[in-house]
Amino acid sequence: MTSKVPINQDRLINGDEKEFKSLFDWLYVGMVQQATFYTNDFAVAEDVVQETLIRVWNKRDEWPQFGSIEAYCLTVARNLAIDRSERKDARAVELTPDMEDASDASSPYERLVSKERMALIHRLMNELPEKQRLIMQLRDVEGKSYKEIAVVLNLTEEQVKVNLFRARQKVKQRFIDIEGYGL
Repeated sequence: MTSKVPINQDRLINGDEKEFKSLFDWLYVGMVQQATFYTNDFAVAEDVVQETLIRVWNKRDEWPQFGSIEAYCLTVARNLAIDRSERKDARAVELTPDMEDASDASSPYERLVSKERMALIHRLMNELPEKQRLIMQLRDVEGKSYKEIAVVLNLTEEQVKVNLFRARQKVKQRFIDIEGYGL
């Protein structure tokens, strides 16, 4: 995805469907990739993106308060994907009560524990202040550079670095508090 919105936000807010199609085309691939990261299922990821874009369209009159349309869309998609993934994991635990020996490195138990820890980290990320959550998402999940994040969120690179450091520290400390040990 590019860091400059190639669409007219005012026309979008006023309900221009062609502009919305442009937004859809511009963000679709990146959002599907992000959702696939969380759900590990391409079909579910596509559903998440469709639902995201419907929600975004229905809340278009609120866009000016969100700032970056790209960041807002990515946040909604991430949250929906995490929610879908957590519901899927919960069903999987209910359906597979007989776990293999935990000493096997690739046992379902260890995979479940790993998924639970990742889900916990994602939940902790969601507890962060909006700016820190977006920065951590863009940097740690999507792999964007400090410069790209600064452009998308209209910040300096130093502000990005400081907020990312603080976000990581908060997540790490909460993780330690909950799990009882370091990352």
